[in-house]
Amino acid sequence: MLDNAFAADRAETALDGLIHDLDALLPRLPLAARTVLGCLRQIRHGSIELHLPDGRLLRIGHGEAPHASLRIHDWSVCAAVLKSGDIGLAEAYIDGRWSSRDLAGLLRFCLVNREAIERVVYGSRWGSLLYRVKHLLNRNSRRGSRRNIHAHYDLGNAFYERWLDRSMNYSSAWFAEGFEQTLESAQQAKMVRALDEAGVQPGARVLEIGCGWGAVAETAARAGAHLTGVTLSTEQLAWAQRRLADAGLAAGADLRLQDYRDIADAPFDAVVSIEMFEAVGRDYWPSYFETVKRCLKPGGKACIQSITIRDDLFVRYVRSTDFIQQYIFPGGLLPSPKEFCLAAERAGLVVERQMAFGPDYAETLRRWRAMFMAEEAAVRSLGFDTRFMRTWEFYLAYCEAAFDAGSTDVVQFTLRRPA
Repeated sequence: MLDNAFAADRAETALDGLIHDLDALLPRLPLAARTVLGCLRQIRHGSIELHLPDGRLLRIGHGEAPHASLRIHDWSVCAAVLKSGDIGLAEAYIDGRWSSRDLAGLLRFCLVNREAIERVVYGSRWGSLLYRVKHLLNRNSRRGSRRNIHAHYDLGNAFYERWLDRSMNYSSAWFAEGFEQTLESAQQAKMVRALDEAGVQPGARVLEIGCGWGAVAETAARAGAHLTGVTLSTEQLAWAQRRLADAGLAAGADLRLQDYRDIADAPFDAVVSIEMFEAVGRDYWPSYFETVKRCLKPGGKACIQSITIRDDLFVRYVRSTDFIQQYIFPGGLLPSPKEFCLAAERAGLVVERQMAFGPDYAETLRRWRAMFMAEEAAVRSLGFDTRFMRTWEFYLAYCEAAFDAGSTDVVQFTLRRPA
């Protein structure tokens, strides 16, 4: 397994020498380590156990939850996080310079103590400059969008089939009946709600912006609607078209390799888009919402499901860049709920309803990560190496922690084009 090389992280803490005098320890540490430990002394919520490179144990914080554990294999981790924030933390994890017996719990601890350890979360201004420039170059022009989508979604259908549920939904499920519900049925509940919010009826013409592997298309076709879906992923398109054909529903869907800005056969009765908006980019929000309005008939509705970032974190977020943008979704940007609604309203759309279900995304990610880890051998057999595995393990845990902590949310927005 991924953590075999760091099995010591699971050893009983009694084997470590407990450090009682942090002030006596600090002068003997590298400067970056002293700075990080100084930040950790300011935490207000919970406690953290630090397993130091020499095998000793340091406890910082209070007795109440949340509790976190971090084993530092190399003090260079501290310099990395001071320089580049969460990107440096992720890169050090990918390199094997630290580990944790509860990765998502550690990241959640960092988020709830964000203010106290701000330098660790955000990194230095100059240390993050090159990452910010790189992110700005990943603009979602027509050519850039194809490149950015290919980088993530064209890793191969076989890869995603190993750890997604049978519906092949790569977006948050909605556990309408509680977390005892199966992931597949919760995914179905999410899709049915989106179609219902958009007012989809039998015989309706529906547009889906970002049709993925065809799960919404199949659901709409089974309900008697006709769905036109667009995607920029060649891998997803081939899988989705085969899916509809195998189900005998090919006549109920027209799935295309097409940029959403080039759709010409409007208007539609309804528009649905599930977690594609995050890939649009702020500069292109106006064209996205103008396309939604243009493609809806007067009085028609759209249901847009999007991951969001907390309103009070948005300004800082758009001025920086993070691990997700650098390693997972190039060109991506999360809206805040307020900014999403403002952009939709500027295009002349009415925001009728919002349903937020962030805890459901945390649960979805927990299940994905468990399946991903269980399928490690199968994923490696597809040609993916240890660095890739550790990158994706960190990604899934990072997102899970963000939804658990409330830093991010997921919302279904119901929009209407005025009649």
